[in-house]
Amino acid sequence: MAPFSALDQSHIWSVSHVEAPERISSEWIDEQLAETYTRCGVRPGLLASVAGIDARRWWNAETTFDEAAALAGARALEEAGVAPDEVDLLISTSVSKHHLEPSVACAVHYRLGLAATCTNYDLGNACLGFVNAMTIASMAIATGQARVVLIVDGEGSRQVQTETIERLQSPDTEVTDIFEQFASLTIGSGAAAMVMGAPRDGGHRFVGAVTRAATKHHELCIGDLKSMRTDTAALLESGLELAEQTFSAALESGWQWRNCDRYVLHQVSKVHTNKLCELLGIDQKQVPLSYPEFGNIGPAALPYTLSTISDELQTDDRVLLMGIGSGLNCSMAELVW
Repeated sequence: MAPFSALDQSHIWSVSHVEAPERISSEWIDEQLAETYTRCGVRPGLLASVAGIDARRWWNAETTFDEAAALAGARALEEAGVAPDEVDLLISTSVSKHHLEPSVACAVHYRLGLAATCTNYDLGNACLGFVNAMTIASMAIATGQARVVLIVDGEGSRQVQTETIERLQSPDTEVTDIFEQFASLTIGSGAAAMVMGAPRDGGHRFVGAVTRAATKHHELCIGDLKSMRTDTAALLESGLELAEQTFSAALESGWQWRNCDRYVLHQVSKVHTNKLCELLGIDQKQVPLSYPEFGNIGPAALPYTLSTISDELQTDDRVLLMGIGSGLNCSMAELVW
């Protein structure tokens, strides 16, 4: 199937991020687990030395996920020069949710004071949700179903990490428990948002996306607000394989992705980034990083990273967004800045 193309009918008007206020260092986490590490024979410092994550952020305990998403949404609307009543479609892609219903989008819609005519819903696809939402937004804009689309995401890691640390402090913890729950300690908190609409001066063109699925791997990473259990080695291997398949399929379809100006990857770890760049032949100097200081912020990670470099991008720079989510699903989308 040929990749979807927006046919120049959708632009990014703004992309914004909000940093959570509390810095939690990997060294602090190591200190909390020092006794467990010693008893299990695990070398401290793996979060920094292997994953490459020196710190992550936490929201204040009273901050809700929808509040975080709304903060980013308000910033994106302001930067785009869009009034709340001009938004036709709101898509929330937050994995983090305090409850199953109502949707996070409902609370964000209310906090931002969006119009009653604004369609709003959640879109969930693990860490890939935001990129999927960009494609859906482009379809809506290109077909005339929406003029202005706001995508938001707010993620938090405080609860899952405090509960994981408490579990791993148990005298019954074994070395397999540490590595099975290691990914829980790499997660970060933060929020990101994007406004998309029709072509306009100062906008950045959404060219299109290529997506591939390998859902036979849907049990490799399973998480909720209390824990995330991962077969890290199998997830890395399978994710890299799917990313290579997606990239190769794009090249075979005519996409010229070997010569993009910047490659914005989903921020997982140093190991994932290094291996992916080596596999696809990407110069790491073209890859901006946010994971060393902010960890893996789930679906917010990719737009968060894009937002941090948006002032550095030049007109007509070609940017490839490369997202992957547990499940497994992979989507890569090209932007022209």
